[in-house]
Amino acid sequence: MNDDQDLCLCFHVSTRKVRQFIRVRKPIKVSQLSECYGAGTGCGWCRKILERMLADETAASRIDHTEYRDARAKYRKVT
Repeated sequence: MNDDQDLCLCFHVSTRKVRQFIRVRKPIKVSQLSECYGAGTGCGWCRKILERMLADETAASRIDHTEYRDARAKYRKVT
């Protein structure tokens, strides 16, 4: 999905807006994403995608760069 396309079709909230909201506001629960222009509060179709986006962004922010680099080096040696 393109970052400029609407993720929440009910309230026309783009993927980019949701990603930026997650980075800046650092919500803990998916329900907090509703503060991003009402995302997920209409028909509910986008809620699963919002859950996945929050999990992905949260996991990515917890990665230690050194650990990531070392794991990649190890992976490259194996393959």
